[in-house]
Formats: sequence, structure tokens, C-alpha cells
Amino acid sequence: MMRPRFRLIVIGLALSAGLTGALAAQESLLPPGFDERPAPRPRATPSPRPTAHPTSAPAAHATAPVPHASAAPAHPALAVPTRATLPEDTAVTAGTPAPAAAPEVDPIDAIDPAVIDLLVQKSAPKFDIPLSARRSLDRVGVLAEMDGGFPAVSTHYLSGDYVAALLGKMQGPLVSRWGHILMRRVLASRLDTPVGMNGADWAALRAALLLRMDEADAARALVQEVDSGFYTRQLEDAAMDSYLATADPAGLCPIDALTAADRVEWNWDLSRSICLAFNGSEGSPALAQLDHDLKAGQINKLDVLLAQKFAGSANTTHRAVQIEWGDVDSLTPWRTGLAFASGIEPPESLRRKDWGNYALLATRAPMLGLASRATAADQSAAMGVLSSAAMVDLYAEIATLQEPDATWGPLATQLHNAYVAASAADRLSAIKALWGDSSDPVRQVSRQVLTAYAAARIEPSAALDSDAAALLTSMLSAGLDRNAVRWAPYVAVGSQAWGILAVASPAKLAPVGGDALAAFKSSDTSDGTLRSGLLLAGLMGLGRIDPQTGQGFAGKLGIDLARRSRWSDAIDAAAASNNPALVAMLAGYGMQGSGWHRMTPMHLYHIIGALRQVGLDAEARMIAAEAVART
Repeated sequence: MMRPRFRLIVIGLALSAGLTGALAAQESLLPPGFDERPAPRPRATPSPRPTAHPTSAPAAHATAPVPHASAAPAHPALAVPTRATLPEDTAVTAGTPAPAAAPEVDPIDAIDPAVIDLLVQKSAPKFDIPLSARRSLDRVGVLAEMDGGFPAVSTHYLSGDYVAALLGKMQGPLVSRWGHILMRRVLASRLDTPVGMNGADWAALRAALLLRMDEADAARALVQEVDSGFYTRQLEDAAMDSYLATADPAGLCPIDALTAADRVEWNWDLSRSICLAFNGSEGSPALAQLDHDLKAGQINKLDVLLAQKFAGSANTTHRAVQIEWGDVDSLTPWRTGLAFASGIEPPESLRRKDWGNYALLATRAPMLGLASRATAADQSAAMGVLSSAAMVDLYAEIATLQEPDATWGPLATQLHNAYVAASAADRLSAIKALWGDSSDPVRQVSRQVLTAYAAARIEPSAALDSDAAALLTSMLSAGLDRNAVRWAPYVAVGSQAWGILAVASPAKLAPVGGDALAAFKSSDTSDGTLRSGLLLAGLMGLGRIDPQTGQGFAGKLGIDLARRSRWSDAIDAAAASNNPALVAMLAGYGMQGSGWHRMTPMHLYHIIGALRQVGLDAEARMIAAEAVART
């Protein structure tokens, strides 16, 4: 008679204390990790759910995280910033203090199991995977260093506030295609979480920038590197945008069921209804909820209809949903993503209103027709989203169709001729036909990317001097620098082709003198002789010109490469501390713009010099060559 009464007394005491304190600290009753509480983290919109600590549960198979140092490095570039202003500060701080130890409490063995279950539900993070399989947030990313990524410790000493301000202010696009490729690589790399930042927010920050760069696949891969139970609100938002951009709304279901279960925005409500249809319930409750949303009229009708269309594919009811585009005047990520997921292509009138953003999503959408994807690919390849090999694969698919598209079929045939025509003249003719004229610069750049390997098959000749610059530009868009160097004996000193090779070659070809630079300037047709200034910046950044000769030519151009700014101090300090990841991020920050006419020689000089100093010589050469070729 006494034991039940004693149990009720103990349970009552536990509940009156809010089911925390002593019960939450029990180690003998709960599995390891269930009684850990995260430190409070400020958030723009308060949320009642707990946020997991970045180091809660490292996975057995993950790379062992490097502990944060107890003291900051001695280099002045790694001083703690007093404010997160950009691009002035350089930033990085010492390790964070260790959390205070939790007070020890004697375990109470007589607690009812039901109370323990309730306690775990209220105090522990939500997970759908076992403790031993959870991944640490000390290091987050997709691309390991051994696979071509940046060193993980490149961000080990960085201040979280500084990095958040740096990446958060980058909107894109970048003037350089190779700069875009460099930024994608560093953002996707497996990097240590900066000091003072939650690892989930570190993934969210990079995924959001990748999405602004229209790198949807890389963004989705990055958010998938974080276990669903660790998601913060910032990462939930990045995941929503990433899964919509890749036409995979069902990928949100684990997040919907765990950390985002309390989100009340319309897109999360519709997403939960979609996930309900995919959980094996035959779709009836989900469709009923969507019917209710449609009748309530609080959510745009088209958005609900698209959700109904996609949710209906998960059940056997064969319910027909008619998608009506007439009442909308723009595409949103939700509309584009759900339309693609349902196998629908939005009307052309809506596609053309925001063609740039739409094209970058349509290029990688396998549910669209090849003609639609090829039309969009011209935009993606010019930016750096698609490689030359990916473009060739796309055209090869078009060529294998039994009834090729009337527009793209002949272009696929021209590409075939560009590679295998019997004579070099026929191959060059096919290449130039694919390039077209300069009336559409974006298309011309993408076609040069498409023909990069075909251009490399053209035998160098002095007779082709007039085509050399364009052929070199095409080759270098795929990084074929050794093929390009074969043209060095056949180009005229001071020509644009000579300038491209002067900065693109793996090694210095010959001394660059004032006469050669003067000849280059005399044939420079760019506005304000910008091309000459960018060539000089590239040569000086790569160390391929005598400083005195370079300064004399800079005086003739009226530019001051010695001018400094807070951004230049930041990237130079990052290079001096041998931090390639921070250098790449600051280089991307300095390359924002709509075209090379927005780049200054001073900025390019510091970018090229810093990249070269931290071992990114190939990227430095390709960016410098692109600057000379595209101005």
C-alpha cells in the first residue's frame, strides 16, 4: 500500500518542478544525450522547440572535429572584429569558453516510466535516427578536401558573426564564370563551423547563398548534411527553398515531422498536407485538408491546386486537378517547384517575365523536355552552373532522339561536325556557327563553353590568328590551359590572344616588356582601356611582370593599383594567414556585378594576388584570362 503512494508523491514532486531539474539530469535512466540541454541562442522569431547543440552527437563515421583553440593565432589578420561590417574587417576570434558544468543530482529510481517518456518528449531534441548515427555539426559540408574541397580548418578560427555578415551580404551574380565556380566549391566544402555559430546555421548560411547563385543541387546537398533533429529555423527556410528549387517537395517531410512541426506559414501548412499524402494514408486526409485550404481562400488558389496535384500522385484515387494559371502574374519558387514536380511547364508568358531565374531551375529539371532544358542551358553555362561536359551531354541526348527538335536538332548536328568533320576548316566553321554573333552575349559565352573541347582540337596556325582569341576563350572556359599554350608561337605580340596567354599559361612564357604592353593598349577597343588595366592587374597579381615596368604602364593608363581599401586589407590579411577559404569568400565578395565592366583593376589585382598566395594559382590564372578575354 505504501509503494504506490510513494510513487505518486515522487511523480507529483517531479511534475510540480516542471519536469526539469533533477529528472532532466538523470543519467541512469535516460540514454546518453537525451538529458543534454542546449545553450539559449538568440533568434529573430522565438520558437518554443529546443535547438540541438552543434556538438551533441558526432557520428562514428564522420571526420573527427578539430577542437577550437584556446588562444587566437598571432597573425594580426586573425584579430577579433569589433563589429561585423563588410568588407572592411578581417576577423576571427579565439575559442569560446567551456560551458558551466551541470549540478549533480542523485537519481530517483522509483520514477514511473510514463513520466520518463513525457520528460523525454518535452526536453530532448526531436530525432528520427539513433544516437550513434547522428552527425556532428562541428564540421559541415559536402566536398571533402581529398575530393577537391577546401581545407576543413580554413574556417576553424573565423568569427561566426563576421562570416555571417560576409556571406549574408553577397547577392550575386559574379562577373566571373570562374569566380562563380570557385565560390560554389568553397561553399560546398566540408568546413569547420566558425566560432560562436551553430553548425546548422553554418549550413543554412551557405545553402542560402548557393541558392542566390542558382546552385540548387549544391544547396540541397548541403542542407541534407544536417540531421533533421538539429534543424534551426534558418536551416528550415533554406531547406524549403532548396527542395522547391530541385522539384523535390517530398524531401521536406522529415523536417515537417520534426523541428518544423510548429511552423504556421502557408507553405509549411501545404507541405505538411503533401507529406501526409505520402505517408501511406492513401491520401484522403491530405486531400481533405487541401480542400479545406482551397475553400478557406486564405492561400492563393494556384498554390493549393499545385499542392493537390502533387499530393494526388501519392495515392490511387486518380483524382483530377486542373491547374489554372490565368489568375497569376508571376512565378514563385513554390509555383515553379511544384509545377516541375508534377511534370508541368509553366506558361511561356510567365517564364519570360523572370527568365534568368527560371532558366537556371529549368536546366537541371529532368522532367522537362530536352528542348526546354537546352533553351535554359545557355543561361546556366554562361554563369558557371553547367560545365562544358554537361553541355555536350545535353546536346548528345538531343542528337539521339528519333525526331530531334526543329531548332536544337540542327545545333546538335553542328556540334557533331565541330568535333569530327573531316577537315579543320569544316570543324572551325561549325564551331563559329554555334557561337553566333555578339547580339546575345550570354548565349555566345555559353556556346563557347559548349565548344571548348572542339576548339582544343583545332591545330594552331598563324593563318588562324584572327580566330585565335575566340578559340582560346572557348578552351579556357573549360580550363584547357595546356591546349591553349600551343598557340603561343602563332599569336602576334600585343594582340588580345597574346594577352590571354600571358596570364593563362601554367608558367611564364616570356618577359613582358613595355613595348608589348604599349602594343596591347593601342589595339584595346574596350571602354576606357579597361582591358589593358585588367591585363596589367593580372600580370602583377601573378608576379609575371617587373614591378617597375608595371608601375610605369599603370601611370600611362591612369590607374593606381597601390590604392587600398578595407576590403583589400581584409583579403591581403587572409592571404598572409594562409586561409584559402576566407580568401575565396572575399574574392567572391569583390567580384559581385553584372559584367566585367563592373570590375576595377585594383580589385582584380588583389584577388589574383591573394588567390596565388594561398595556392589557388589555377583559379587565379583562369579568372585573369577571363577578364582579358571578355572585356
